[in-house]
Amino acid sequence: MVSAKTNSKSDANRDRGIGEKYGNNRRKKIVLFVGPVPAEVIRKWKEQEQPKFLLYNLQSKKQSKEEIEEAREVFDKVILCAFSSEDSIASAILEFRDDIIAITSRSEEKMWYFKRTIPHVPYVLSPTEKSLLWATDKIEMRKRMAVYDSKIIPKFAVVQDADEKTIEVIEKNIGYPLMVKPSGLSASMLVTNCYHRDELEKTLSAVFKRANIFHRLYKEFYKDDTPQVLVEELMEGEMYSVDGVVDGTGECYVYPSVHIKTGKQIGFDDYFGYQQMTPTLLKQESFDALEQVAIKGVKALGLRNTHFHIEFIRTEEGWKIIEIAPRIGGFRQDLYKLSYGIDCTTNDIRIRMGLKPKILKSKKGYTAALKIFAKREGVIKSIKGLKKVKELASVVSVTQKQTNGDKVLFAKNGGRAVFVIILHNKDRSELLADIRRVEQELEIVVE
Repeated sequence: MVSAKTNSKSDANRDRGIGEKYGNNRRKKIVLFVGPVPAEVIRKWKEQEQPKFLLYNLQSKKQSKEEIEEAREVFDKVILCAFSSEDSIASAILEFRDDIIAITSRSEEKMWYFKRTIPHVPYVLSPTEKSLLWATDKIEMRKRMAVYDSKIIPKFAVVQDADEKTIEVIEKNIGYPLMVKPSGLSASMLVTNCYHRDELEKTLSAVFKRANIFHRLYKEFYKDDTPQVLVEELMEGEMYSVDGVVDGTGECYVYPSVHIKTGKQIGFDDYFGYQQMTPTLLKQESFDALEQVAIKGVKALGLRNTHFHIEFIRTEEGWKIIEIAPRIGGFRQDLYKLSYGIDCTTNDIRIRMGLKPKILKSKKGYTAALKIFAKREGVIKSIKGLKKVKELASVVSVTQKQTNGDKVLFAKNGGRAVFVIILHNKDRSELLADIRRVEQELEIVVE
């Protein structure tokens, strides 16, 4: 563990290195990560980049001992606080506040930690609290983009109950099929497609019940005890995403596109991103149109000094934004690094230092990330074919999230993937062949 302030010769040399590499005040030497960050992400990035600054992690006192110890293995210092308390946050970072050169966050679920920390670090570049609210609340996001340009989003409605009158308004203004999205929940949690009234009534009833529980658990974040639910048209078309960064003047740097295959497309009654792959087969004209919609979305939310992740549907009417997140997208560090040499973590930090990102778009090969869910909900009895999967030529890494005896749920019911598999190959056909082999060999037996 490294102390925040020291006058040692080695630290002086490190400060000079920061000044040479990043051009900032040499005494500012700390990058503060707020909230949980996968240890493997930081470990791998440090091995590749060998950063010339100190990495600190501001964590919640509610984090488990195992998670805190894991963070201490990769960060120079881990600081604990109660994010519900302004005084606790201020006290936790006061000693080294003036040494912070950049502040960032990687957690979708805990982005509110970041929002509450920003006011206590006033002398670094960061997005505004308001823009983060607009970019993390599905309803506020839709409202802001509707004002800016309603053509870039689907038709939507905000509802607070499951009454018959509410159902009738939804049917009149949106129609079927449609999608129900609770505001404030992460990933695909409780997101459900509805094709007729019976499904909509059942879904809204269940979602409000679960959302009420969620609001009570996080009452310090939700000042309004009445949960709101977003209902929007279910758009037909292929799903894509891009990441990128936006600086303090609003200039956007958009990375290449990623194609997404959803769980629905492979037979699940669920809406999670099963396969994410880049480079895509989009022609330059199509990507240019996507890029323009991406920039409109970022500016509609007033984002600045941040990384962003945007998901789209390609429809007959053009590109429509599903969601924007003020963070690095899931698996994007691997996807962009392996396929293009773009380092998302480095660029995220650079943009928060007022420096231009380093973006290379020459193709180095094809990369895919797979989220493997069990085909049934229940308890894992056994897992078959894992050894053969690990031996495939395209497989870069296999991360197992759950094992025998663990209960598994679908994403729409709050479940998480059992496996995350990263694959890379210079040949697209070889990559597709190995993806198929994963699907054939890996079996999660559930009882």
